[in-house]
Parts: sequence; structure tokens; C-alpha cells
Amino acid sequence: MTDYEVRCKHFDELTLRELYEILKARQDVFVVEQNCPYLDMDGKDYDSLHLFICREDGSVAACLRVFHKPDEPHTAQLGRIVTTERGCGLGRRILHEGVLTAENVLNAEELYLEAQQYAIGFYQKEGFAVTSDVFLEDGIPHVEMRKRCLRQLKE
Repeated sequence: MTDYEVRCKHFDELTLRELYEILKARQDVFVVEQNCPYLDMDGKDYDSLHLFICREDGSVAACLRVFHKPDEPHTAQLGRIVTTERGCGLGRRILHEGVLTAENVLNAEELYLEAQQYAIGFYQKEGFAVTSDVFLEDGIPHVEMRKRCLRQLKE
């Protein structure tokens, strides 16, 4: 895959096409591919930064959202982490950029995400550690994972 740039926009900055393509990518993977009807539009997108990689035709190949975790003011939450193409490094790339954005733009001290159980190893490669027992989210086994931000580790 060509080396496309990672775009980062607040919800209000997204074009209608970008928003459509992000929602389509999430639906294609989470609802259709994983056969899991769930409430994707949960209101958190409004307060999120959206990171995404577009193909030449404008379709989204990878995306995620990052926002301040409501009950933990110094923690950023990453979620809706999606790649529509596997095995070409897009997942690793979008996750790494999400971590950097949480640290440098949101000034997070800690990062939080809820990972599907099968993907634990993927997130561990970026420094996340499992911090909960397995729980079901929309019928799919998940775990909570956390990572301390680099500047916090240096202090």
C-alpha cells in the first residue's frame, strides 16, 4: 500500500465525505464482518479527535477516535480502532499515531482502551497491558488495557 498520510481532525472539522467514510469503515468491520449489530453512534464522536488514513479514492483504510475519558480527567481513551486492509501495517500505524495524539495533543498521562480479546497481542506491541478480566461487550469477549504515557514514565 502506498504511504498515505494520517489525518487528524476534530469531529466538527470532518467533511461530510470523511465522516461518511469513517462510519462506513466502522460498519464494514464491526457490524458486517464481525456480524455484530451494535450502537456505533454513541455520542462520543462529537468530542473526539478522529485519526484516519484514506485511499486515493477517498475511502478509509484505517481509523480510530481518541477523547478524554469522562471519569478520568488525565486519561485519554482510544476506540473504534479499525483497519479494512490487514497485514500491511495500517493498524500498527494508526494505533501509534493515536497514542502520539493522545500524549501530545490531549496531554494524557495515561491511555485506556477496550480490546477484543483476540487482539490483545496487537495492543501489547504498542505497550498496553491488560488491566481487567474478560468481559462481554456486544457479545464479544473484551479486556480493558492501559498504558502510561512516555512523559509520565520519565518522571
